[in-house]
Amino acid sequence: MKTQAPTPAPAKSAPAKPKKSGGLNPAFVIPVLFVIAILTYMFVFGDGSHFQDGDNEKQPLAGDYFGIVYKGGPIVPLLFTCFLIVLVFSIERFITINRAKGSGSIDDFVRKIKAFLDRNEIEAAIKECDRQKGSVGNVVKTALLKYQQLANDPELNKEQKLVALQKEVEEATSLELPMLEKNLTIIATLASVSTLVALLGTVLGMIRAFSAMGATGQPDTAALSTGISEALVNTALGIGTAAIATIMYSFFTSRIDELTYNIDEIGLSIQQNFSAHY
Repeated sequence: MKTQAPTPAPAKSAPAKPKKSGGLNPAFVIPVLFVIAILTYMFVFGDGSHFQDGDNEKQPLAGDYFGIVYKGGPIVPLLFTCFLIVLVFSIERFITINRAKGSGSIDDFVRKIKAFLDRNEIEAAIKECDRQKGSVGNVVKTALLKYQQLANDPELNKEQKLVALQKEVEEATSLELPMLEKNLTIIATLASVSTLVALLGTVLGMIRAFSAMGATGQPDTAALSTGISEALVNTALGIGTAAIATIMYSFFTSRIDELTYNIDEIGLSIQQNFSAHY
């Protein structure tokens, strides 16, 4: 009598792997931008063509802003680095968030998915997710695939299925959001750090100005104006960079909140549809 081979246990589905966030690596980008800022300060802003007699040790030409910025002193490269970091990472976040939206209008996508759900056309909704792509499309497709799986699962009751469906939406969302929020902390940090660095440059400029007055006991107009100019240049660069960083951070967080709201809206519609049909 032949012994029957044991039936292999069904393979467990592998847990979802965290999505790679991609984007620029700050550990590499920031040092490169710092080097670019120093070279720009030395060879562009400090070029002799911006100064009297072609000597950057002398006063800048009237109305030459490159020369004026160069006279801001050694803090200028730090501030220019902060500006470049905000600029580069803002462009990178703008591209990433636009890709996350997908190929079409998010509002139109939400309306189409809701219409398919109302007619219980799950396959059509999944195809629409494939056309939309992006983070929103990925999350919704994951939820719809789970929807189909749970609809044919005889082992779970209705409440367990709804809990499993809600958990699937939350997990898919948590895997997509880090990609959207990456590097936003850098922009938010520079919104305050730029002002502090500018304050340091301002203080150094004022120290130079008053030191020039105290060295001779008489007002030295040239040294005094140089010190005050250094102070004001650093202030202007720092405040400008901080303002741009604050605006960009608020803009990107609002866009991410909008995407998150759309995901939550569709997720709720999927759960309500499942509850109504199963």
